[in-house]
Amino acid sequence: MKPLGGGNHSVLSEFVLLGLTSSLDMQILLFLFFTTCYVASVLGNLLTMLTIISDCRLHSPMYFLANLSFIDTGVASIASPKMMYDLFRAYKVISLHGCLTQMFFIHTVGGTEMVLLVVMAYDRYVAICKPLHYLTTMSPRTCACLLALAWTVGLLHSVAQLAFMVNLPFCGTNTMDSFYCDFPRFIKLACADSYSLEFLVAANSGFISTGTFFILMASYVFILVTVRKRASGGSPKALSTLSAHVTVVVFFFGPCIIVYVWPFPSLPIDKFLAVFDALITPFLNPVIYTFRNKEMQVPMRRLFDKALVSLRKRYFMRGI
Repeated sequence: MKPLGGGNHSVLSEFVLLGLTSSLDMQILLFLFFTTCYVASVLGNLLTMLTIISDCRLHSPMYFLANLSFIDTGVASIASPKMMYDLFRAYKVISLHGCLTQMFFIHTVGGTEMVLLVVMAYDRYVAICKPLHYLTTMSPRTCACLLALAWTVGLLHSVAQLAFMVNLPFCGTNTMDSFYCDFPRFIKLACADSYSLEFLVAANSGFISTGTFFILMASYVFILVTVRKRASGGSPKALSTLSAHVTVVVFFFGPCIIVYVWPFPSLPIDKFLAVFDALITPFLNPVIYTFRNKEMQVPMRRLFDKALVSLRKRYFMRGI
């Protein structure tokens, strides 16, 4: 910690993270659990992206799912590898620049995923309620514009908060009771007026989380009412699709709303919610969206068959 000239404030070069637990038995169990979830999450989301990209028969709006998988791979990789690495370290540290970088990427991909889930809900609305206009409404150009909008909103959401954090003065402890950096705990260590910064985080992250959640739930209720009125033969499939979307929305937005709407003082359950958001949700998304989706199952089997044929040819050529 390097003191500023002529003042009581200090420039922090690093933060000490308290992590999740100091018990060796718990550390081993958590390491095995987190490693399994992380590997499964990354492989599942990469498989989803590869399947969609490699099969031209998947229509354009399916690329929303590819983007969701890309985002989930990023979400799982921002904090989880360091969290697993730090489990067995007595002195867990992260540099100031590393902390700011973590917060930037967490909120960029988080904000993008929120908008993307709204876009996917709109896609389902058009597919279920206006199927005859689906290909016209969800044209490749429209999909590209909606994806660009999602990433732009995510970037602005992150930068709008980070701009107030970059030059914060610090005094006192540099110990953060967490396993990664995020705005609520970062602000607690600053000497600046914390109330205005707390309000900024609650107004920005809290508002976008809560607002998006209610928009999504309202849209799903509207779609559900429409499906029941029609009572067509395709309603079971539509209900199955909606249930998958609602499950993802609850898992994703529940922890966000609790952490960012009431971030001060921090709740004891905050660490559990952070783990759930950073690791468990990216693991569940491919299971809910991909492995239950018949439109994805067939191309995925086709991809596996091609891979097996390719491997057999290689072994055959080596045998020759």
